[in-house]
Amino acid sequence: MKLKWSLVLLFAATPSYLLMAQIEDKKKIVEKGAELTLVQDGFKFTEGPAVSRVGDVYFTDQPNNRIHKWNAINNEVTVFKEDAGRSNGMFFTLDGTLISCADEQNQLWAIDQDGKEEVLVSAFRRKKLNGPNDVWVRPKGGMYFTDPLYPRPYWEGIRSDELEQDGEHVYFLSEDGAELFRVAEDLEKPNGIIGTPDGKYLYVADIGAGKTYKYEIREDGYLINKELFCEMGSDGMTIDNRGNVYLTGDGVTVFNSRGDKIAHIPVPADWTANVTFGALDRKTLFITAMDAVYTLKMKTRGVW
Repeated sequence: MKLKWSLVLLFAATPSYLLMAQIEDKKKIVEKGAELTLVQDGFKFTEGPAVSRVGDVYFTDQPNNRIHKWNAINNEVTVFKEDAGRSNGMFFTLDGTLISCADEQNQLWAIDQDGKEEVLVSAFRRKKLNGPNDVWVRPKGGMYFTDPLYPRPYWEGIRSDELEQDGEHVYFLSEDGAELFRVAEDLEKPNGIIGTPDGKYLYVADIGAGKTYKYEIREDGYLINKELFCEMGSDGMTIDNRGNVYLTGDGVTVFNSRGDKIAHIPVPADWTANVTFGALDRKTLFITAMDAVYTLKMKTRGVW
């Protein structure tokens, strides 16, 4: 998440005329005639959308310390988990476990279908993490997560607002949990992260530098052949079946696999935090933005 809560509380409502801003869509990836639809508002700050096998989307309201569930069939939102460890970015494993960046205690969690959590990572080299932010689970198993520093007001009395680690890095945790190591140590502030469905490439947004990079994934989890993907950072990210990459911040901006901008989806909020594809057919773009969540019907579809 990009913004401190002290700043979030100062944001005023977006003028209603911005709702009429037109979608820029060079490659016709949005369903013809589709409009951005408000699902629900009234949250404090929404983040971390993760899609389940049946297409429901779980997302966080981090300041209120809850994980919510959007039912893709009836379009209703319910509370899935209270006391959610201030969960931020999330992602589902193939067996239905919800992986969560729980930055209240600088941890990475695994949450079962009943909402019971297990701590997967609590430290690296005997020191706390800065605050896990976003996570992607690769198809072969194991997961990558970013660990920037965003001081939180709820850390008061728990920890300082200084770096716990020697920088802001990207990590890999092996499927069995036996190995945890850094895979990118030269970024300013890594944030959004997403991989390709074949598990060959990883995109990491360096929101501090205003850039997104593409890496090749080795069998052992290490990253090689770093290359600049586009001159834009991102909070959260997703990818579709055409290889297009969706970045967030000022609405949703879409780049093709070559890094060319092909679409921009305006969102009536001061900050768009994250995005994923929901519904059983994965053709509903689900967007978290400030105090609300939105959907948009797409021609493209998400990938598992």
